[in-house]
Amino acid sequence: MMLLAATNWGNAGLMALVSILLVFVVLILLIFILKLFGVIFAEKKKPATASVGASSDEITDEEVAAIAMAVNLFFNRHDEESDVLTFRQNHDVSAWQVRNIHKQL
Repeated sequence: MMLLAATNWGNAGLMALVSILLVFVVLILLIFILKLFGVIFAEKKKPATASVGASSDEITDEEVAAIAMAVNLFFNRHDEESDVLTFRQNHDVSAWQVRNIHKQL
């Protein structure tokens, strides 16, 4: 109790105020730095080009699916799981005994 009475609260309040202001100044500075990085590293928008059809370099979704199916059938590797789920229960131990709440120190 004497420690509270002996504390110089003027200095403590000043330190708290300075630390809070420092945190907010650093956060605002961080926001400006991140916005500056966004401006510097932003991609320049390219003008839209009129395309008549799909490019020959692009692969359609159907082609990707066909390739994936062909590779799957070629290697014939897939997970085989049984449809049976087994839950083993131990009737000797209750949930309350597992938690060790009855253990005395």
